[in-house]
Amino acid sequence: MFRPLIALALITAPTLAPAQASAQSHAPQLSLDHRMLLRCSAAFALVANGQENGNAEALRYPDLSQRGREFFVRASAQVMDEAGLDRAQIAAALSAEAQDLWDNGTLEQVMPVCLGLLPAE
Repeated sequence: MFRPLIALALITAPTLAPAQASAQSHAPQLSLDHRMLLRCSAAFALVANGQENGNAEALRYPDLSQRGREFFVRASAQVMDEAGLDRAQIAAALSAEAQDLWDNGTLEQVMPVCLGLLPAE
């Protein structure tokens, strides 16, 4: 579920942008905590994907195949429940966070904070 959800979110982001703009007035507002959970989930998904593909930069981080996936699933479910989001809305929110990390080159900046949120091994 980890990679397919973020992949779906990333793939559909450009096609959802116009719909998101008009639907944002109806979308629940996300708290700062929710945004942080989604941002770290997106960061972990991007790094885990890079690790799986042998990306040298991604391999500098601890293996995220298990702990990162667990965080992603739990955080996504928590935000969905607390903010009242459906699957399409959570996918769009994750996609937006991942796209922002990618576009602004801030993945390396957020990873130290996000790694501190991972459950202990």
